[in-house]
Amino acid sequence: MMASTSLCRRIATTCTRRTTLRSPSSSVSSRLTFSSFATKENTASSPYVSGPTTHFGYESVSINEKEGRVRQVFENVANDYDVMNDFMSAGLHRYWKDELLRMTGVGPMSKALRRRASMKYASNLNSNDDKEEKEEALLSILDVAGGTGDVAFRFVDAAECEERSRSSGKDEINVTVCDINPEMLRVGESRARKRYGSALFDDTCALKFVEGNAQYLPFKDNSFDLYTIAFGLRNVTDVDMALRDALRVLKPGGRFLCLEFSCVQNVPLAQLYDIYSFHVIPKLGEVVANDRESYQYLVESIRKFCTQEELVSRMKTAGFEGVKYTNMTQGIVAVHEGWKPLNF
Repeated sequence: MMASTSLCRRIATTCTRRTTLRSPSSSVSSRLTFSSFATKENTASSPYVSGPTTHFGYESVSINEKEGRVRQVFENVANDYDVMNDFMSAGLHRYWKDELLRMTGVGPMSKALRRRASMKYASNLNSNDDKEEKEEALLSILDVAGGTGDVAFRFVDAAECEERSRSSGKDEINVTVCDINPEMLRVGESRARKRYGSALFDDTCALKFVEGNAQYLPFKDNSFDLYTIAFGLRNVTDVDMALRDALRVLKPGGRFLCLEFSCVQNVPLAQLYDIYSFHVIPKLGEVVANDRESYQYLVESIRKFCTQEELVSRMKTAGFEGVKYTNMTQGIVAVHEGWKPLNF
């Protein structure tokens, strides 16, 4: 499996544009001249959670209480999750997720791995080797906090898993969606079965939905080649714990990518975005979804989350190497990436 992991890493590296980290000094003026969104103090040297309380938006709550309240927010918005994302991003989340897919290299990587599997199968036939080999996925993808399947479906389509489901046997590529909220998973699996039918679940096992907490995932060590989390890390109670568990479930040489709202680098844009976030988004939530409070929390949770540099530091502390980030839309969101060391 090490060989395939190394192959995945080489392909992904060639398919992904790299962004050199900004030095703290290069954007310090932006952070000092703007409001709370751009002036967050870098607290990467401190544990994300220390003591009995943490933040739920701008509110201080007990650690045990936060998980339940976040769960309630997403139960409230589960059926309208895509609408919620449209509100939060003015529709840009679709472009950002497409760009995340491109950065993973899943499309070209899958083609290469499927060719390799076909060649191996043909070779076994020609050698008349009747020895059965244990079926093991060549590419295992985990999408955390992806309950409704928005990111996972992009992976399934890019890897052509639906087309592969017309053949017999387990797919060489599989995608697992893990989410703490059973209502989000219900919506996601229902959407998946309507979109792809049941073959991906029951025959090729290319797609599955699993309930689990990002802080202590229900998977064995060294299980996945790729771990993604989109707009979910900021809702985790203890980000440091989630990063450590991400490292645990990745195979040596495996890759972590986090797409998350971040710290806007352009001051005029940050001012406009602040106005939109606090004065428009909660009102839209109230009018369209009859739920102002959930949307107010989501806006506040963005402001309380890590800056780009702080998340880089936390990922390195967790044990990732090659950590970098790429800003999108002037830093409204950022993709952070890192690799699990081969000798881990």
